[in-house]
Amino acid sequence: MEQLKIQPLGTRVVIKPLEQDTKTASGLFIPESAKEKPQTGLVVAIGDDEDIKLKVDDKVLFAKYTGTEFRLDNQDYLLMECGDVLARLLN
Repeated sequence: MEQLKIQPLGTRVVIKPLEQDTKTASGLFIPESAKEKPQTGLVVAIGDDEDIKLKVDDKVLFAKYTGTEFRLDNQDYLLMECGDVLARLLN
């Protein structure tokens, strides 16, 4: 994975939201306006606090309306407190 040009501080993490499918199981396309906010993402950077239990490339579940959205190099990211991450998703 490419090195991100941002280093979160403290217990913050940077997450790349994983978009939901644009098509339903039955083949219907979901318009952009009807999509829900993503709740899963990939950890791309972690803060410098020793207590963070996440690692880069962990797939995680987070609360729907949490974090600060920002755009870097034409990619959307979320910056949030590590405590706002609800769970690590296992393969």
